[in-house]
Amino acid sequence: MIVKKAVAFAEAAHRGAVRKGTNIPYITHPLDTAVIVASITEDKELIAAAILHDVVEDAGVTREELKEAFGSRVADLVMAETEDKTKTWMERKRATLEHLTHASRDEKILVLGDKLSNIRSTARDYLLLGEVFWNRFNEKRKALHQWYYEGVAEQLRELADYPQYQEYETLCKMVFHSHTLFPEEGK
Repeated sequence: MIVKKAVAFAEAAHRGAVRKGTNIPYITHPLDTAVIVASITEDKELIAAAILHDVVEDAGVTREELKEAFGSRVADLVMAETEDKTKTWMERKRATLEHLTHASRDEKILVLGDKLSNIRSTARDYLLLGEVFWNRFNEKRKALHQWYYEGVAEQLRELADYPQYQEYETLCKMVFHSHTLFPEEGK
């Protein structure tokens, strides 16, 4: 029941939003994140948090609204994954990496679901668009995205036995280290 409720809540919160640089409805990302988390655990509250992980950061929902609708644990998990958008890109990413040094296993599973969903989209769009892909982001330097994604991989290393972590690591290598994807751009 909590998962269905979270889907309805997130769908309403993200209605009309699209993935950056695309026409893909934004709700596909939280749903993909939840599928990844559900492939690791049957914990319904953690799966609900995966569905809701961007509603505070991107849709203006408050922690109190989440707590009232889904309980303290779900609200706490979402808040642990929420970036402070008043800070710069670099400040936000440093804060995330710092948080992961002491995050709970559940928080790390949630982050893995989110970041694997993101790197899947990144890999697909990067394969289609090449280096111009990075222009869709506020932070356009590929090297900084690499620093962040590889930093997340390092902080999530305790999850390395999961196939989802291995996929994340493989996609990071493909996006950030494969010189054969776009050899003409390396000239």
